[in-house]
Amino acid sequence: MDRISWDEYFMGIALLSSKRSKDPSTQVGACIVDDDNKVVTIGYNGMPRHIDDSKLTWEKGEDLNNKYLYVCHAEFNAILNNRDGSKLNGCRIYVTLFPCNECAKALIQVGIKEVIYLSDKYQDQLSTRASKKLLDLAGVKYTKYQGRYTNIELK
Repeated sequence: MDRISWDEYFMGIALLSSKRSKDPSTQVGACIVDDDNKVVTIGYNGMPRHIDDSKLTWEKGEDLNNKYLYVCHAEFNAILNNRDGSKLNGCRIYVTLFPCNECAKALIQVGIKEVIYLSDKYQDQLSTRASKKLLDLAGVKYTKYQGRYTNIELK
């Protein structure tokens, strides 16, 4: 029987969630899971709710024409999407891209105990190096995803 592991299942949910993102260059998804392997909340990177995202840029431009000023990251959205108030303390997050320093701060604040990530393509950037420093100082474990499946193809 070809049964997927818990890690493959939860990263699959994060990958599927990333497909909701309208970001043309980097679609990111996140899935927060408790110790009982129950999905608590999910998120993907996108513009804030109730904003017509066609009026904002998806480019990495200058001044106000820079998507990073507007986009809510997948990890941040997963935290905010926790509508039933489930405790995130002690949970794990599966995320398709290693969290930036701002998301790392939020993950630490809500008590996430482990980050399982698929890609670390920005590992040399200041925000990722700061993120790792924050996670290390807070005792939050981060683990590279080792599952068999690294993408979701929708037809």
